Amino acid sequence: MKKVQFTETVLRDANQSLIATRLPYDKFEPILEKMDKAGFYSVECWGGATFDVCLRFLNEDPWERLRKIRAKMPNTKLQMLLRGQNILGYKHYPDDIVRRFVRASVKNGIDIIRIFDALNDTDNLKVAVEETIKQGAMASGTISYTISPVHTIAKYVEMVKELKQMGVSSICIKDMAGIMTPKSAYDLVSGIKDAVDLPVVLHTHCTTGLAFMTYLKGIEAGADVIDTAISPFSGGTSQPATETLYYALKELGYDVQLDEKILIDMANYFKPIRNDYLADGTLNPISLTTDTQCLTYQIPGGMLSNLLSQLKMMNALDKFDEALIETPRVRKDMGYPPLVTPTSQLVGSQAVQNVLAGERYKNVGAEIKAYCRGEYGKTPAPIDEAVRAKILGGEKPIEGRYADTLPTDVYEKAAEHLGSTARCEEDVLSYIAFPQVAENFFEKRREAEENVVRYTITEA
Repeated sequence: MKKVQFTETVLRDANQSLIATRLPYDKFEPILEKMDKAGFYSVECWGGATFDVCLRFLNEDPWERLRKIRAKMPNTKLQMLLRGQNILGYKHYPDDIVRRFVRASVKNGIDIIRIFDALNDTDNLKVAVEETIKQGAMASGTISYTISPVHTIAKYVEMVKELKQMGVSSICIKDMAGIMTPKSAYDLVSGIKDAVDLPVVLHTHCTTGLAFMTYLKGIEAGADVIDTAISPFSGGTSQPATETLYYALKELGYDVQLDEKILIDMANYFKPIRNDYLADGTLNPISLTTDTQCLTYQIPGGMLSNLLSQLKMMNALDKFDEALIETPRVRKDMGYPPLVTPTSQLVGSQAVQNVLAGERYKNVGAEIKAYCRGEYGKTPAPIDEAVRAKILGGEKPIEGRYADTLPTDVYEKAAEHLGSTARCEEDVLSYIAFPQVAENFFEKRREAEENVVRYTITEA
């Protein structure tokens, strides 16, 4: 009887996909001890957008959040998502910063680091993988799954062999747009299993309605772990429901060691929370629907929400269909990058700019220029030369690995700049990842502590 294990995503990707990561610690804290006993392979609770959102919107220290989750969940492997050389930000960082960040993540409670690169450029994964292994954590080498003329099973398997050589503990197929079909999952998992002897983790989204079938065929081909979300935070742009797959796989004769009663308790706990976000408009009902257009446009859930949000802010929701059509055109021009953070934001924002300006590449942001200069790594296919020339205006792209050109004193300068504002290494790393946002957070933290002191003195 084959064993199939579950990674629960409600604390990270499920709420990131449905409510833009607006789930504060105190909303889920009461259920953590119960979740710890459910029998999950891991709980994805950190990384991705959680770090930025904690500082920017929730007024929480992401490191403190992680330590609190760790204390409440001593028996479950805690997992995070790391963007390789981009760490948790949207640009490349020097190698020593990547190493420091990995070290601090493990020290504060992370057991598994799922490491991906938006372009599947393995040069951007090496340092993070190496440091994860060195710190005694599990490195999950990740394929950013996409479909294009240059993305083939043979190419993916080639990448997997490289990841195996790096020493990863597992291979994750990360289908961020929910476009992996049941047949593709079967073929790709089979190809990977034939090539390397490593556990295979499947990650997808329900955006297109394929996810449940995709998981079943992937498992038939030998997938060992699947990413699921407890039912109130499942479906739509999130993952398939944990309970549904537990029931289905159990009936099919698979060994699924989850505690059914705890799953019911978790669902009952998160249901009213989900309803609150629906009521206040944070959870857009569109995010809960099935959208087969994604099979054409390959837009992941988080990116779809961002696209809607951008157009709404500009009072241009009527341009949504045009932006959808423009997105794959921009992607082709950019050398078919997989649409995952940060390339999804780059491509999506540029598509919106093109549509709003009425002229393609008339307005371009700093990030798309950096991408065309080669600062994000090797693109899967060459960037359209005419487009690149228009964007760069004659400037020459860089050669070699961009991280090698970065300064080596970033940490020291950040620590010096912050002075006594930074109370620990983690504060400095928060600042390096999101300078302005972190400084605002530190200021709010200082003010809150001063208010507590004043209140205490007054009460006394």
